Amino acid sequence: MTRGSQDQAKRPLTLRDVSEASGVSEMTVSRVLRNRGDVSAATRKKVLAAAKTLGYVPNKIAGALASQRVNLVAVIIPSMSNMVFPDVMTGISEVLDNTPLQPVVGLTNYLPEKEESVLYEMLSWRPSGVIIAGLEHTDAARAMLRGVDIPVVEIMDVDGTPIDAMVGISHRRAGRMMAQAIAKAGYEHIGFLGTKMPLDHRARKRFEGFTEALAKEGLEVEDQEFYEGGSALVKGREMTETILNRSPDLDFLYYSNDMIGAGGLLYCLDKGIDVPGQIGLAGFNGVELLQGLPKLLATMDAGRIETGRKAAEIVARMAAGDVEGLQTRVELTPKLQYGETLRR
Repeated sequence: MTRGSQDQAKRPLTLRDVSEASGVSEMTVSRVLRNRGDVSAATRKKVLAAAKTLGYVPNKIAGALASQRVNLVAVIIPSMSNMVFPDVMTGISEVLDNTPLQPVVGLTNYLPEKEESVLYEMLSWRPSGVIIAGLEHTDAARAMLRGVDIPVVEIMDVDGTPIDAMVGISHRRAGRMMAQAIAKAGYEHIGFLGTKMPLDHRARKRFEGFTEALAKEGLEVEDQEFYEGGSALVKGREMTETILNRSPDLDFLYYSNDMIGAGGLLYCLDKGIDVPGQIGLAGFNGVELLQGLPKLLATMDAGRIETGRKAAEIVARMAAGDVEGLQTRVELTPKLQYGETLRR
């Protein structure tokens, strides 16, 4: 197993690398990175720019520990405010509980700059591995991930090329599967409700797959409603009311996640709308919490717990040098759950 051609001669970056890139001494580089000593603003700027370009992260482990790794796995995810990432963490913990490794979580709020700063801080403690959500990162974040000599597993998405290893589903495939099921059920006037997607790359890819598959069936998304903020039931109710008041002929609503889909279902039931006869509904994620609703929402299970397990297994085995037969690119299959809101 290899980490890719760019990593054939992989080694950790050092102060000397930053020194050579910036054209100043290693001592000066050290002063800048530790924010110590009298260094001119121009020199400081030059050193920091070189370090950022290289992806160099200073080692905060002092003394005798400086040449070792700590038994921590950096887990960098967007949020813990819904059931998606806690499920991933459950899978990670299940595997790491049987190893010396301990997960430590950093949250990015879907902000690339925040991910970059969290990654920088966590790598400075020299963890034994990184598990990070998504395949899209800033140039600086990618440089840092490429510059470490530890396992890096990108999770929740396989629609792209990983830095090292990846585990997840194809969100484009998930979107296509849902669109095909909707078309087969005979729905013709479709609305989409979800987050604004420039920063939620996985939701964007699902939407792309969804609209592509609809087009092949001669259908299109006739109206859309977006929101910013948490995936709350109240948002789902409000958005559903808005889109149906604006486009009363819609006969199917596809939500970017189960929580707003559940809010939409509660709104429809409250208004006496026949689901799935008059209007069909579907979400995404397969959140078990929603099984207590008056009707079971159609959804797509993204294999979140299994994603966590597989990612943790890759990190644990690579960190232990046990790579014989290890699969580092794992695509899980999304599973359509019809529930009671999508006609068969």
